Order: sequence, then C-alpha cells, then structure tokens
Amino acid sequence: MKHISILVPEFSVLDSITAPRYLFTAVNDFLAAAGKPPMFEVHLVGLKKTVHLHGGLFSVHPDMLPEDVQKTDLVLIPALTGDIHTALEQNKAFLPWIRMQYERGAEVASLCIGAFLLASTGLLDGKKCSTHWLFAHEFQRMFPEVTLVADRIVTEERRIFTSGGANSYWNLLLLLVEKYTDRAMAVLAAKFFAIEIDRNSQSAFMMFNGQKSHEDEPIRLAQAFIEENVAEKFSVDELAMRFAIGRRNFERRFKKATNNTPVEYIQRVKIEAAKKSLETGRKNVNEVMYDVGYSDVKAFRSVFKKVTGLSPVEYKNKFSMTGGVESAGRAAHRH
Repeated sequence: MKHISILVPEFSVLDSITAPRYLFTAVNDFLAAAGKPPMFEVHLVGLKKTVHLHGGLFSVHPDMLPEDVQKTDLVLIPALTGDIHTALEQNKAFLPWIRMQYERGAEVASLCIGAFLLASTGLLDGKKCSTHWLFAHEFQRMFPEVTLVADRIVTEERRIFTSGGANSYWNLLLLLVEKYTDRAMAVLAAKFFAIEIDRNSQSAFMMFNGQKSHEDEPIRLAQAFIEENVAEKFSVDELAMRFAIGRRNFERRFKKATNNTPVEYIQRVKIEAAKKSLETGRKNVNEVMYDVGYSDVKAFRSVFKKVTGLSPVEYKNKFSMTGGVESAGRAAHRH
C-alpha cells in the first residue's frame, strides 16, 4: 500500500487539496469494486490541526502533523494562493520535513504554483520544473538555479514531479495513478473524472505579457516599440540602431531584462496578437497573418505552432468565439 501525504499549507487552494484526496480514494473504490485490496492510504498533513483557507471561508482539519509521519511514499504540495512571499513565509516549517521525506525515499510532487514551495526546499535545483505560466517570470527571478519549462503540463525528474497551471494538475495526478497501479486504472480514472489524458503542453493556454519589471529603460522602450508596431517588419539590427545600442550589447541586455532574445520577443508579441484576432475576429488565417507582419504562410504556421503547440487553424477551431458556429453552419450547408 502506498502512503500519500497531502500537505495543507496556509494560503493554499482548497481544490488542489480535495482533488488529489478524492482521486486516490476513488481509485481505492474502483479496486474494491473489482474485488481487489486498496492501494492508497491518504492523509492530510498540516502544521496545525485546523487550517483556515480563502480568507477563512473554509476550514480544513488535517489528520496528521509532520512529526506524526515518519515515512511516506508521496508528498503532494498543493497550489498556493495570495501573496507568494507571505505564503512561503507562513509555510517554511514544511521545508525541512519535505527534504527529510525525500531523503528517506519519498517522491515529491507540486501542483501548479505549489512549485514555489517545492523550489524553496532546494530539491529542484538543477532540475526541470513547470508551474502556472502566469507566474513564470516571478519563479525564474526567485529560483534561477531551477530550469523552468513553463510550457510543460508535467515534469518528472529523480522522484520529483511538477505540474503546470490550474487544472493541469489532474494530468499529473493521473500519471501518478498509472505509475502506482497501471494504465487501465489511469484510463478508468480519466473517464470517471472526464479528464483528457496524456496532455503534455499548456502552450495553447499561455498569454504572453512581456517581462517589464526591470530597470533597463532603453530595453523597456524597445519592448514598447515592438508591441506598438505589430504589423511592421524590422530586424534586430534596426531595433538596436533605433535605440543607439550596438547589436551584441542590445541582444545581451534584452535577454537579461526580458528572458527572451529580441527575435523571440518579436515572435511572441506577433503571435499573441494573432491569437487574439483568431479568438475574437472573423478574419481568416491568411488575413490575420498579414495583420501581424508575416507574408510567408509556412513561416507563420511554423512560429505559431512553436509558440502555441497548435496550428493557426487548430487554434481558431479550439478558441474562436465564432469558429464553432461557423463550422457547424458549413457542415449543415454541406448536408
């Protein structure tokens, strides 16, 4: 039997505590229905016997304190909420216990921005990690020794797991179910909870908002110029010349300030504008492509897919406010 320890930190998201508890106990129910013994013993572990969440609207009563758990097989760190620095300070007493359990052989998994608490243990240093894309810049600033792969739904490295933003943690939970039981049980759980199994990227859900919390004013002006001239074509040389900075120095400063090269930033800004147009407008893909300064269909599709994980047509079909209605209308007309 696997011992699952779900932490109940201060300033955590209630759903990311109840969801894993529900999933692992549901798997026990599935096994019981098949005449098999339970696989999981699930406990909630808190720093105190009552934890108030979401401004006191909810109270959680953990059944164990860290000192009550000598050894566990899996430590689950739920998503945090509120001011991240306050949340980390309020929960720092968990850190040595998490490290101790890992050293004793436990696996450790963080859900969404629970990655901040996991990274605070030092266990993620030199490893890959995902978290909610909205907090990527803050995470990189606070934990530069961790390799952030913000487009990933799930990461797994040396007994440490992380998940991307919000509900993507369900995919990590399914991965753990499959790891501890088998594929058939993971599929059954996916069907029961109506989860799309085997998603591996959250790129399609990411919204680009250029990192501007830096002190390099010429680079901030360059960012503004790029964002205000989405339809224009300009080279890195032209940008550097416009702001009277040598190209190599411009590229170095731009990357340091924004975590993107100038070319990456230009592409991200143009693709973000294209995404918004595909979501809300009635223009076709070629029209949108021209609006954001591309004239080569192949190049546009290649960059769009690199950024979002989907082709422009797939993105429009998935997220357009009008695409579904138009597609249904075309289908009806054909018949």
